[in-house]
Amino acid sequence: MSRDLLVARDIRVAFGGGRRLFAGPAPRVDALKGVSIRIARRETVGVVGESGSGKTTLGRVLLRLVEPDAGSVEFDGQDITRLSQAAMRPLRRRMQPIFQDPLACLNPRRTILSIATEPMLFHRVAASRAEADAKARAIFDRFSLPAACLGRYPHELSGGQRQRVGIARAALLQPDFLLADEIVSGLDVSTQAQALNLIAGLTRDLGLSMAFISHDLSVIRAICDRVYVLRLGEIVEEGPCDAVFAAPAHDYTRALIDSIPLPTVTPDWLRRTSAAEATA
Repeated sequence: MSRDLLVARDIRVAFGGGRRLFAGPAPRVDALKGVSIRIARRETVGVVGESGSGKTTLGRVLLRLVEPDAGSVEFDGQDITRLSQAAMRPLRRRMQPIFQDPLACLNPRRTILSIATEPMLFHRVAASRAEADAKARAIFDRFSLPAACLGRYPHELSGGQRQRVGIARAALLQPDFLLADEIVSGLDVSTQAQALNLIAGLTRDLGLSMAFISHDLSVIRAICDRVYVLRLGEIVEEGPCDAVFAAPAHDYTRALIDSIPLPTVTPDWLRRTSAAEATA
């Protein structure tokens, strides 16, 4: 068995190039220019860069939500780059996304209980609706979500609660790989800490691999083992978080580190922030 769970090699993606009605052909924009990354089993890897650097496009390529123009993606030793949707379906449970805006990802016509249980029944993670309900209630209790939330609709929850529902829904499918795309962007600091503690605990307890996409290097440093720095569709630096933060080799990485509000993160930062919120 390979040590790496997910490997992307020389990924290239360009958008545009079609014809516009009156203005002629649209210019092609290179979103990714030969990007290669690897994520080991039980490893959390950060992907960081400013807006427009290609982070989200890369994440969607890893999940086969965007087709690359060139390159390959291997998951658990299998080349999934050109698999049909039917062949990909059994792998979808094992590769779960958590996106930035949970309100856009949660069906507004379904209760939270239905949102949590239907995927388990579809993927046969639970043998019955009663078992699915029990699993959902157990993880909601772990995530400090009131039982009353189960009967509500997404718009009736706070932003932090909706994000925890998104994390819980992904975890309930027992995946091997999580893609977390800017999942704490827009949340206040204490709510960020709660969500990050939850996802860090899940990856540790369940032995998951994770790609954590963010523009915030403070968050990357707090929870990731390694980091890739992406700029204009190219990786300009990569390595263990401690090494990259201690001695960044690229000017762009140094500029990102200089711009963050929390350049030095103590090991218990997330725990202390969550504890302070809980006692407030």
